[in-house]
Amino acid sequence: MKQILITAGGTAEKIDQVRSITNHSTGQLGSLIAEAFLAHGYQVDYLTTPTALRPVNQDGLALHFIQDTKELDETLTWLLQQKPYDAVIHSMAVSDFTPANSFTLEAFTKKINQQLTKHSAPFTKEDVASLIEQTTAQETATKISSDTDYLFLVLKKTPKVIKKIKEIQPNTILVSFKLLVNVTQETLFEVAQESMAKNHGDYVLANDLTSIHVGSHTGYLIDKEGTLIGGAQTKADIATLITGTLLDRRAD
Repeated sequence: MKQILITAGGTAEKIDQVRSITNHSTGQLGSLIAEAFLAHGYQVDYLTTPTALRPVNQDGLALHFIQDTKELDETLTWLLQQKPYDAVIHSMAVSDFTPANSFTLEAFTKKINQQLTKHSAPFTKEDVASLIEQTTAQETATKISSDTDYLFLVLKKTPKVIKKIKEIQPNTILVSFKLLVNVTQETLFEVAQESMAKNHGDYVLANDLTSIHVGSHTGYLIDKEGTLIGGAQTKADIATLITGTLLDRRAD
């Protein structure tokens, strides 16, 4: 049976119970890719967020919903352990950072003063990390008070979930995506290939935010040898390019 796993949409990292950090990804491109593979008789596991665009419910489609990077990590790992996939298309915009802690101006001032009484030497990175980690989770468990002129939000780096794909399924075809902002095509291709190599990918879709507009989306598909497979000017064309490339590879 032909199996494809697609991730799409954008993660939302919770600050408290009513606020989160997210991105502009709509999931439209991932939805178009899924529709194309479904039309060719593939079974599609579609991993996305509740607010993202997604294919209409139909035979062959299984929807899986996540909110943040932690849930993505857990669900993606579980899916990869359940069955082999012909390909994994990782188009989801995953947050690079997630909230670790937050402080009102008053709370931050208090903690700094507490630390200063313990040190005669300048602060080290370890001292700052200790200050951050000492705060209880009470503020993020409910709703952070807005009764402060400044809010200090500490972000920590999220794990690179994409690395798990080839670790769990080394034989799957991995298509990743790389988005940069206002760079030359040479730089875009170079960074995209470096990212693909780091994650042991087979293809990468390189695109620049300045070339994404309503009704247009320029993207370039590159393979792991550095060969430009093709370019596209709309999301529908990108979906066709990726689908056609993987179908041709399977036919070979």
